[in-house]
Amino acid sequence: MSAAPAPSPPAHADVVVVGGGVIGLAAAWRMAQRAMAVALVDPAPGRGASWAAAGMLAPVSEVHHGEEPLLALALASAARWPAFAAELVAAGGRDVGYRATGTLVVAFDDGDRAWAAELHRFQAQLGLDVEWLSGREARRREPALAPGVRAAIWVGGDHQVDNRRLVRALVHVAVASGVRLHPRRAVSVRGGTPGAEVALDDGSSITAGAVVVAAGSWSGGLAGLPEGAVPPIRPVKGQILRLSPTPEAPVLGTTVRGIVQGASLYLVPRGDGTVVVGATMEERGFDTEVRAGAVYELLRDARRVVPGVAEMALAEASAGLRPGSPDNAPVIGAVEVPGVPGLVLATGHHRQGILLTPLTAEAVAAIVAGEEAPAAVVPFGPGRFGAGRADGGGSGTGPTPPARATP
Repeated sequence: MSAAPAPSPPAHADVVVVGGGVIGLAAAWRMAQRAMAVALVDPAPGRGASWAAAGMLAPVSEVHHGEEPLLALALASAARWPAFAAELVAAGGRDVGYRATGTLVVAFDDGDRAWAAELHRFQAQLGLDVEWLSGREARRREPALAPGVRAAIWVGGDHQVDNRRLVRALVHVAVASGVRLHPRRAVSVRGGTPGAEVALDDGSSITAGAVVVAAGSWSGGLAGLPEGAVPPIRPVKGQILRLSPTPEAPVLGTTVRGIVQGASLYLVPRGDGTVVVGATMEERGFDTEVRAGAVYELLRDARRVVPGVAEMALAEASAGLRPGSPDNAPVIGAVEVPGVPGLVLATGHHRQGILLTPLTAEAVAAIVAGEEAPAAVVPFGPGRFGAGRADGGGSGTGPTPPARATP
């Protein structure tokens, strides 16, 4: 019997990023810009929650009571988006569909109007730039709205980006900057020589001075890490539709977030006339099956707010998994794990992954380099869940900056 072939020696990098959604891709790009040798591991980069998203950049219209620190984080990242989008276009020559269209939060009936009025009061108390509109004023701003819409909140600073164009652009600029993509699944992280070693599902491995876990809903599934090193990240299912324009359908000019008999809804128009309609919020584990009932309810409520969508073509129905943390806020920062040096978390972004991409990428690159992360990130470190010994989000006490790997 012939001897089994010897395993291949591990590849080397300064940093291994586990997860190729927008967070992992953008962080890898930022670290490559700092002359770090970066390897990114994902079986299908950009094809998870990032691909299924709607691309809303909506810190103001998504604000909730008790989430003031998260609002500060979201506003800080939103402020970076115009320059981030322009840099992506300049670096790769690819339009990412960034549109400063503003957002209308509309109330369908009198009960929804009362809810919207309370939201408007809360937004105004926080000093946010919002405007209350009557139903007639809302329809003047967006003629496609239903005649029965009672009232609306105009949020001019909430914008959008085409998430699928964004994914393609990030893959392009990351590779162009020297990031090595490994289309495999990471199965474990353990101590290596030197640094840490990430084992892949084909039996190969990569050693590095730092490991960034940005695997979304799968972030807690890496073997080799002690219990509690990664907070319990859970999948939150979202079913979403994409509608294509037809000659009979009106053109929707602005993003519309609807409150329809207490249920939340959004319609996000793209430059080509496509409208993204979503999304459900379901605690169903890793189920990504599209259900007929969800499609019906989304179309029903969308038609109540914008009747013309009934004339559009149903181009796609899909489901994605948002990564939710115990407090539904992101987890960004370094964690000290015995035997696994340089572990950094960038996960748990829930419904705001696209919005928080520029700031999270900036923070991860700073933490890996041993620098201070932006102040808005600090409240969202792993330490709030007791994850290992954490640095509180990146205060300059993160991993030692890795030496560049030998080619």
